[in-house]
Amino acid sequence: QVQLSESGGGMVQAGGFLRLSCAVTDLSFVYRDMAWFRQGPGKPREFVALIAPDNSRRQYADAVKGRFTISRDNYKNMVYLEMNTLKPEDTAIYYCNGQPPMDGWGQGTQVTVSS
Repeated sequence: QVQLSESGGGMVQAGGFLRLSCAVTDLSFVYRDMAWFRQGPGKPREFVALIAPDNSRRQYADAVKGRFTISRDNYKNMVYLEMNTLKPEDTAIYYCNGQPPMDGWGQGTQVTVSS
């Protein structure tokens, strides 16, 4: 059974930086596109960033392009999201999952950006 555990969220001021981590228990991790998603207050969950299994391809939502960087460590089964120049509209619960998403989600990690 796949398990996803996100961490690294917190409260920062606009312009700040956070690095999110996601530990993935999945025998197919090294073959799977992985992604970060987020769900802001009163909003549906949305795609943020994706990374191919061999790091050859990354995709970003327009809202975060140039500010966020996704990476992964296939030896540790970890996915990361570096978030720079944070904005209040980045406030959300952040989740990692495969793309397309696997069954089940982790608890997410809360990111709150104050103006």
